[in-house]
Amino acid sequence: MTSDLRSALRGISGILVTPYDKTGEIDPERQKAIVDKAIAMGVHILVANGNTGEFYALTIDEAETMARASVEYVGGRVPLLAGVGRGVRDACRLARTSREAGAAALMIHQPPDPFSAPRGLVDYVRAVADAAEGLPIVLYLRNDAIGIKAIRELCELPSVIGVKWATPNPLKLAEAIGTTDPGIVWVGGLAEVWAPAFYAVGARGFTSGLINVWPQRSVAIHTALEAGDYREANRLIAGMKAFEDIRAEELNGTNVTGVKAALAAIGHDCGATRAPSAWPLTDTQQAALHAFINSNEIRF
Repeated sequence: MTSDLRSALRGISGILVTPYDKTGEIDPERQKAIVDKAIAMGVHILVANGNTGEFYALTIDEAETMARASVEYVGGRVPLLAGVGRGVRDACRLARTSREAGAAALMIHQPPDPFSAPRGLVDYVRAVADAAEGLPIVLYLRNDAIGIKAIRELCELPSVIGVKWATPNPLKLAEAIGTTDPGIVWVGGLAEVWAPAFYAVGARGFTSGLINVWPQRSVAIHTALEAGDYREANRLIAGMKAFEDIRAEELNGTNVTGVKAALAAIGHDCGATRAPSAWPLTDTQQAALHAFINSNEIRF
């Protein structure tokens, strides 16, 4: 099972949105069609309670509900990673719930606490691993300032099998890969646009929010990268970059906004986003989004 999970991590990690109804409450059932389409198109692994799932905007109860629902909708067809994080007690609670629900592994968000120490982060991950009782763990690293020593210590924890590298520093990534166990799977954590650069230094696979909207393109990019065809991968990435540019505006505050606005535009409304995410898109952003959707003839 762990070998299958490692193989899936080298593919596309699709970060699922958390749908809301018109009153702003979570509406898990709207996620099922996204899950079915992503799996049918060839996405290798799905992630509940990731950043595209607005993890930090959810209550712990809501995150538990989404973990259970996503496991149910995936139904064992691909591995399901459940995101956990925030305060250590909340993270441990989510870890236990996710394990009991049947998640294949946990993805531990790097705590945004301003007083997070590198050695404290190791203690944090160890506590979550203990709560998960042996469930495999993928680290989600968004700040490499913790240093190579701490990264190596994190990767030496027995349950850790992979790292989603979400910092735009390929050279530090190469150093981390070179100083840790070769069995660790290093995944590009900055989506399709950064995937070629991360592949070049040894990462495999990438995260994607695009899979909620256009999974076919994500799969085509992955196929090209796995074949070593960087020219084709970059051509395909250029064709979806307008979407990622919209998501990167306002200090990345339109990241999920772009995904949910696109879903609504192609016929599968999953509601608004919660503050502090921006909602709705500006008129200029919305026009650019519609141009992207129409030029690529994207439909749900």
